[in-house]
Amino acid sequence: MTASTREALLAELAVVSRRYMASYALFNQALADRLGLHPTDLQCLNLLTLEGGPVTTGRIAELTGLTTGSATRLVDRLERAGHVVRERDPDDRRLVLVATVPERAAEFTRVWDRVGGGWVALFDDLDDSQLALFIDHMRRTMEYGAEQAARLRSGAVRPY
Repeated sequence: MTASTREALLAELAVVSRRYMASYALFNQALADRLGLHPTDLQCLNLLTLEGGPVTTGRIAELTGLTTGSATRLVDRLERAGHVVRERDPDDRRLVLVATVPERAAEFTRVWDRVGGGWVALFDDLDDSQLALFIDHMRRTMEYGAEQAARLRSGAVRPY
């Protein structure tokens, strides 16, 4: 591969990635609108269903990059909407855990599967090594995105 071919591919990758992120953000907004949620609340609910059990508001702040105060307000909204409940930690009654309401979590998962269920078919033509490469790419992109979000929140990077 020549240097100019690589440069052209990297330039195309930059454009495609921006379009991909915009497409996903718009999909997220449409799904949130459909469910009557704020997009951040939708993704928090998504992350909560992946956690496998109740978590503290501090953990929600870690997952979302929000301050604990903003995470508390987010939990308030999800609780009012009937998606989560607060409960005392049985091992430490001083801690309050946030748990998804099982029926609502199942409903959320059904909607997510119905809307995004065809996504897996996009990878049917990939062999296992290509699929592993794609998974690695997504993990690396997810980590990079989290790092950049933290930098933006910290003020280390100015938007202009």
